[in-house]
Amino acid sequence: MNEKIEKTDREWCEQLAPDQYQVCRRKGTERAFTGRYHDHKVKGIYRCVCCGRELFSSETKYDSGSGWPSFWQPVSENAVGTETDTSLGMRRVEVHCDRCGSHLGHVFEDGPQPTGLRYCINSLSLDFEDGSK
Repeated sequence: MNEKIEKTDREWCEQLAPDQYQVCRRKGTERAFTGRYHDHKVKGIYRCVCCGRELFSSETKYDSGSGWPSFWQPVSENAVGTETDTSLGMRRVEVHCDRCGSHLGHVFEDGPQPTGLRYCINSLSLDFEDGSK
């Protein structure tokens, strides 16, 4: 079962650092090549910084050259949700945590096989669980 997490705006402000709040709850974007996970190569699981849900595995992470952590697949079909984003005058597909609605980034159809997808995700929306131990 996919139990949804809902909090007030004030609760999110109290839980998150200001830059995390801007990205996760206000659909902001961190600058390219500035995020802590864009060049991260440790084995493990990337989780939602807001609710802890498993989102992506290091097994599907790759260097897209975009400046953001990129993955070709989420850990499960119900880990993330998508919706159309036309906020910058173009059509993109936003990716959000399916449990708490946190904005993660966008997905594009120019990724590697086997999916052909590039989930371009903000480091500020992620926590990392080291699996190399």
